[in-house]
Amino acid sequence: MVTFLIGLVVLAVGGFAYGRVCERVMKPTDDETPATARRDGVDFVPMKKWRNSLIELLNIAGTGPILGPIQGALFGPVAFVTIPVGCVIAGAFHDYMVGMISIRNGGAQTPDLVKLFLGRRFYVAYAAFVCLLLLLIGVVFVYTPGDIFVTQILHQDSSLSNPVLWAVYGAIFAYYVAASLLPIDKVIGRVYPVFGAVLLLSAVGVFVGLFANGYELPELWDAAAAGFPMRENFVPIFFVTVTCGILSGFHSTQATLVSRTVAGEREGRTTFYDMMIAEGFIAMTWAAGAMGAMAQGLADADALWNAPTGVVGTVAYDMLGPVGGIIALVGIIALPITSGDTALRGLRLTLGDAIGIDMTRRANVLKLALPIFATVFALLVWAKSDTQGFNVLWRYFSWANETIAVFALTMIAMYMARNRMPYAMALVPGAFYLFVVVSYIMSAHIGFNLPWAAAYAVAGACALAYAVMLVRAARAVGRG
Repeated sequence: MVTFLIGLVVLAVGGFAYGRVCERVMKPTDDETPATARRDGVDFVPMKKWRNSLIELLNIAGTGPILGPIQGALFGPVAFVTIPVGCVIAGAFHDYMVGMISIRNGGAQTPDLVKLFLGRRFYVAYAAFVCLLLLLIGVVFVYTPGDIFVTQILHQDSSLSNPVLWAVYGAIFAYYVAASLLPIDKVIGRVYPVFGAVLLLSAVGVFVGLFANGYELPELWDAAAAGFPMRENFVPIFFVTVTCGILSGFHSTQATLVSRTVAGEREGRTTFYDMMIAEGFIAMTWAAGAMGAMAQGLADADALWNAPTGVVGTVAYDMLGPVGGIIALVGIIALPITSGDTALRGLRLTLGDAIGIDMTRRANVLKLALPIFATVFALLVWAKSDTQGFNVLWRYFSWANETIAVFALTMIAMYMARNRMPYAMALVPGAFYLFVVVSYIMSAHIGFNLPWAAAYAVAGACALAYAVMLVRAARAVGRG
C-alpha cells in the first residue's frame, strides 16, 4: 500500500508543481477567447469553469483509464510509479498545451493545428492515423460498454451466441447512427457533467474501498512484486497497454472542442491539465483495485488480461456493494458511449473533408456514415468471434492512440519553439513515445513480428533521428 500512496503523492504534488510550470511557460492572458470572440450559440459558447472541467473529464475518460490499468496491473507495483510520473510530465502537459494552443488560434481543431505548425505532409499522415483511431474507438466503445452491461448488470453470458448481447449492441449502434445524423449531442451535453461526476465518484469509492476492505497491495521493493506475470519488455508493452491513463492522443481531439467554450485563458490549467491528473487518479485506483482483487483471490491473471470488463464488475461490487456497484457501472457504461458517438461523427467529418463531400446534404451523410458503421460492425463481430479479439483490438487502438500523441507533441514543440518557450518539455516525451510506438509495432504479432533486439534498434534510431530533426527545425524556427 505504501508504493500506491507514494504514487498518489507524486501525482498530486507533481501535478500541482508541473502544472504551475506549464502555466508560467504559457503565460495566460486576459485576452478575449474564441468562446466570446466567435460566440455563435452552437460551438463557441462560454461556459463556467466547473462545467467545462467536468465535460473535459468525461470527454477524455471512458473505459480507457479503467480497462488499460486493469491489464497494466499485471506488471505489478511499478505501475504505481510509472502512471503518475507519465501523467504529470506527458499526459497532462499534452492536454493543457493542445487546449491552450487551440484557444490562441481561434479554437482551431487538432488537424488544423498540425497543418499550421508542421505542414501539409505531416497533416496527411496525421489525418490517416486519426481516422484509424476514431474507427477503433467506435468499435471499442461498443464492445466494452455492451459487455459490461450484459455481464455485470444483466448477469448474462457475453458470448457471440447470446442474442441479448446483440440487442444491447444494436441499441448502442442505433444511438450512434442517430447521433451521427441528428444534433442530439446537445441534449446529451446537458448531462455530461453528471456522468463525469459519477466516473470520479466511483473512483473515489474504489479508493476508499481499498482501505475499508483491507486489500493488500504489493510494494515495489518486496519479493512479491516479482510474482507478476508480465515483467519483460516493460517498454513498450506497459505504455501501450495502459495508454489513456498516462498519455492519450485522443485527448487532443477533445481538448480542442472544449477550447471553444473556455471563457478565459486562466481557466485552462484547471480545465485541461488538472482533469488529466484526475484521470491519472482514476487509472491509479483501478490498477490498485485489480491488484487487490488478485491478492484477494477474486480475479486471476487470465481474467485481468483477457476479460478486463468482467474485473470491472468484480471490483465495483466488492468495493461499493450492490447499489453503489450498479451506480458506478452505469456511469462506466455511459461514458464510453458518449465518447464513441463523437468519435464516429468526427471520423465522418474528417473523411468528408478529405474526400471533398458536402456534409450539409443528408444523402451525402448517409453515403459516408453507412460504410463506417458497416466496418465497425464487421470488426465487432470479428472481435467477439476470436478469443484474442479484444486484446488485438485494444492494442491496435492503443498503438494508434499513442502515435497520434506523438504528432500532437511534435506540434506542441514547434509552437513552443516559435514562441521561444522551452520546447524540450515536448521533445522528451515525444521522443520517448516515438520509441514506444515504433518498438511495439516492430515487435508485435500484429505488426512486423521482429525480434526484440531488432525492434529496439529500429526504435532507438527513429527516436534519435526524431530528436535531432526536431531540434534543427526548432532552432531554424527560433532564428526566424
